[in-house]
Amino acid sequence: MERTADRGAQRRAAPPLLQNAFRPFFLAGAFWAAALVPIWVWEFSGGGSGPFASLGLTGHAHEMLYGYLAAIICGFSLTAIPNWTGRAPVAGNGLAALFGLWVAGRIAVLAVDGMIAALVDIAFLFVLAAVAFREVMAGKNWRNLPVVALLTLFALSHLLFHAPEYYLAAIRGTFAVAALLIALIGGRIVPSFTRNWLASVTSPHTATMPGPMKAYDKASIGVLALALLGWVIAPAHLLTGGLLVFAGLTQLVRLARWKGQATLAEPLVWSLHAGYAWLGISVVLIGAAIAWPAAITASAGLHAMAAGLIGTMTLAVMTRASLGHTGRARKADTVTTLIYILAHLGAIIRVCAALHANDTLLLAAGATLWSGAFLLFCIGYAPMLFGSKPTSPVSG
Repeated sequence: MERTADRGAQRRAAPPLLQNAFRPFFLAGAFWAAALVPIWVWEFSGGGSGPFASLGLTGHAHEMLYGYLAAIICGFSLTAIPNWTGRAPVAGNGLAALFGLWVAGRIAVLAVDGMIAALVDIAFLFVLAAVAFREVMAGKNWRNLPVVALLTLFALSHLLFHAPEYYLAAIRGTFAVAALLIALIGGRIVPSFTRNWLASVTSPHTATMPGPMKAYDKASIGVLALALLGWVIAPAHLLTGGLLVFAGLTQLVRLARWKGQATLAEPLVWSLHAGYAWLGISVVLIGAAIAWPAAITASAGLHAMAAGLIGTMTLAVMTRASLGHTGRARKADTVTTLIYILAHLGAIIRVCAALHANDTLLLAAGATLWSGAFLLFCIGYAPMLFGSKPTSPVSG
C-alpha cells in the first residue's frame, strides 16, 4: 500500500506526458504509423531507400507490428491494468525508462545492426510483459492473467521473428495474438461502452443487450484461438482455411449481438463496432485465401487484419481513452470522426490494392488516407496528451 502511495506521488510530480502510459505511447505510436506506411509505399514503388536504410518488406512488417502495435498495446495495457487492480499506474521515471527502451529499439532496428541491436529491440516487449505480470499479481487480479499470457506470447513471437527461418511464422503468430487480444478485450469494452451509451440516451435496445462473456462469446473465442493456431502451424492446409472462415463468421455473429446499428449517432461508439467488424472480415479473408488462392490473395487478409482490424480498432481505443483519461467529454468531435473515416477508407482501399496485384495508385491512395488518420490523431490529440487535465470537471 505504501509502495502504491509512493508511485501515486511520483505520478503527480511528473510532467503530464509521463503521468500515464497512454500519453507518450499513443502519440509516438501514431506518429510512427503515420511515417512508416508512406516510406514503405515510396520504397515499394521504386522511390529508393527511406531516411535511415531500406525498410524492405521484412522491415515494414517488423516496425508495424513490433514498433507501432507494440507501442499502442503498451499504452493501453498499462493504462487499463490500474483500473483492473486498483494500483497506481506506472508513471514518472519508470514510464520514461520504458518509453526510452521503445525508442532505443526503433533506433537499433533502423540505424544499427547486429546482435546488440536485436537484443535492445527484443527487450521492450519482455519488459512490458514482466511489468504487466507484476501489476496483475500484486493486485491479485487473476481474471486478467490471460491478457498477461498474450503479452508474453507477443514478446516470444518477436523473439522468433529474429530467427530468419521462422520470421513468417512469427508474423502469423503476432497477428494471431493481436486478434485474440482484440477478441478478448474488445469483447468486454465494445458491449460495455455500447450498453452505457444506449442507457444514456434511454434507447430501447439497452434491455436486449447481451451480458459480457456469455457462453457464445467464450465459444467463439475458443474457435478463433483454434483457427489462428492452425494458421500459425499449418498456414496452407485446407482444414485451416475452412476453420478460419468459420471462426471469422462466428465473430461477425458475435458483433451483431451488440446492437451497433443503434449507435450511429455517436462516432466514439460506432467506431468500436466498425473496428471490431474487421476481425471477422480479416479472418474470413485469410481463410478464403487458403481455400481459394486463385481468387483471393493472402495479402488481402493480412492487410484487412493490419490496416483494417489493428489500425481502426487501435484508433477507436486511442481516441476514447485519451479523451476519458485526460478529463474530456467522451464525445467525438469533427476531427475524431474524420480520423475514423480516413482510417476505414484507407484500409478498404489497401485491401482492394491487394486484390488488384498491389496497384501502385491504389497503394498510394490507401496509404495517404490511412496514414493521414494517424497524423490527424497526432495533430488533434497532442495538446491533450502533453497537457494537464482540465481544472473543472467535464460532463459527457
